[in-house]
Amino acid sequence: MDLSTVWWLVTGGLIAVELITGTFYLLMLSVGAAASALAAHADLSLTWQIVVGAIVGGLSVTLWHLKKARTQQPTESSRNQDVHLDLGEVVQVLVWDELGLAQVKHRGAQWTAQLAPGQVPGAGAFRITEMAGNRLIVEKI
Repeated sequence: MDLSTVWWLVTGGLIAVELITGTFYLLMLSVGAAASALAAHADLSLTWQIVVGAIVGGLSVTLWHLKKARTQQPTESSRNQDVHLDLGEVVQVLVWDELGLAQVKHRGAQWTAQLAPGQVPGAGAFRITEMAGNRLIVEKI
């Protein structure tokens, strides 16, 4: 069997495993295996085929990782809706006390609501923007 055929089979195998697992990095490694197959078609030695595949695959993985890291900013858990499903929900505030706190009913329980910085107290509907311990940080809708 020709080495280019082996490289194309490795490429196909990596793509198949990527489709099963959803790991995009395997797709980047398959690009490296395809580069090795092209190097085999160019009659480069096995050593150079491996070097080309390693460079192209490694560079693809590195560039994808850098792109992914740049576009995803870490979110504080207190403001992360994946952690606190109540974020974005609306509560009704009847009266605020002198400390800027109010007692609100949410999900059948009493909660302490606190005004977000820069918000003006007043009765009405408020949206939960953050969870701070057992307090709901809210802002006027």
